Amino acid sequence: QVQLVESGGGLVRPGDSVTLSCKSYIHTSGSDAMGWFRQAPGKAREFLAALRWSSGIAWYDDSVKGRFIISRDILKNTGRLQMNNLKPEDTAVYTCAVGPGGYSEFNYGTWGQGTQVTVSS
Repeated sequence: QVQLVESGGGLVRPGDSVTLSCKSYIHTSGSDAMGWFRQAPGKAREFLAALRWSSGIAWYDDSVKGRFIISRDILKNTGRLQMNNLKPEDTAVYTCAVGPGGYSEFNYGTWGQGTQVTVSS
């Protein structure tokens, strides 16, 4: 049963911007948070950003703060992650998740299937 569906990934060049979307097919309560994570080959999954669904208050990992922007469209039940000035080291599978929130992946119980972003010249 598909609950979160990401889109917007692909092959981009260094310096480009790309916006990922996460369409939620589940009821997202006001207390839930939507987070974005990524996992590069051979590396652990890492937290990028999240926001509280009701308020839109966001928090970021320091590594992407100022370069990535998380947002949500309540009417479309869709979250977005705008990624600017992409670098080859941003190459990874990007996944959205919903849960109580925080920085840890263990605080998110519903996950999308992920979308590949490859940054290469």
